[in-house]
Amino acid sequence: MGRYTGPRSKISRRFGEPIYGPDKVLSRRPNRPGQHGGKRARKLSEYGEQLREKQKARFMYGMREKQFRLFFERAKSMQGVTGENLLRLCETRLDNVVYRLGLAPTRAAARQLVTHRHVTVNGKVCGIPSYIVRVGEMISLKEKSRQLTAVGQSLEHHKITVAWLSFDRTTMTGSLSSLPTREEIPEQIDVQSIVELYSR
Repeated sequence: MGRYTGPRSKISRRFGEPIYGPDKVLSRRPNRPGQHGGKRARKLSEYGEQLREKQKARFMYGMREKQFRLFFERAKSMQGVTGENLLRLCETRLDNVVYRLGLAPTRAAARQLVTHRHVTVNGKVCGIPSYIVRVGEMISLKEKSRQLTAVGQSLEHHKITVAWLSFDRTTMTGSLSSLPTREEIPEQIDVQSIVELYSR
């Protein structure tokens, strides 16, 4: 599945928050990108606000429109609140779990670890970033991959901030303790706006 490969700082400046992780450019140039970025943004319509939230979530989790739509359809068919189901599916993607465990500093770096086949699920290599991790499954790195400098640096500066994951630093193995609730997901995304947009 494709992914966005354009300038990331531009996207972060558009939304006014670090979509792809800490961004020095955003702190230096907080205004919106473009020739008239410094001027006050005109008020968005209801549709514009809904589209903005959908795009923010899509960029944040590194998905193209087609895949994000498939996730929405899957969330809609599940029991419970559709918006919360959608966010839960995004959070339990393998690349996001690797990021949350601190094995990579950003979701993009986590995706690269997965696609380069450094990550294992229950002892078997999994190279699919969109794989949905289930409760109890063990996420780890291959023996050789544990020596990667980038992984060591990421673990040095990262602390798990979500209660639904557990991690053993000595074995570099983590697991999904439970499915995350909306309150346990730190991302500021208005999922109701996304549901309303797709329900039009």
